[in-house]
Amino acid sequence: MEYRPQGVCSQRIFVELDGDTIKHVEFIGGCSGNTQGVARLVEGMKVKEAVSKIQGIRCGYKPTSCPDQLAKALLAAYEQQA
Repeated sequence: MEYRPQGVCSQRIFVELDGDTIKHVEFIGGCSGNTQGVARLVEGMKVKEAVSKIQGIRCGYKPTSCPDQLAKALLAAYEQQA
């Protein structure tokens, strides 16, 4: 699934799920090291567990962040499967 994040530097987030497990995440744009790190950390986790850890994280003065946008992408991908 392709997700277009809002309010952050990354331009796209690609999410692949296997049921409720995160199989693969890829960010396009954003801070490369941070987005790669977040993507690798959540791979293999359950969607709800990852969302509970990263939802609501802010980036400086912004009300959102790449991890927060990933949480939104994961929820959208999970709901899209249903």
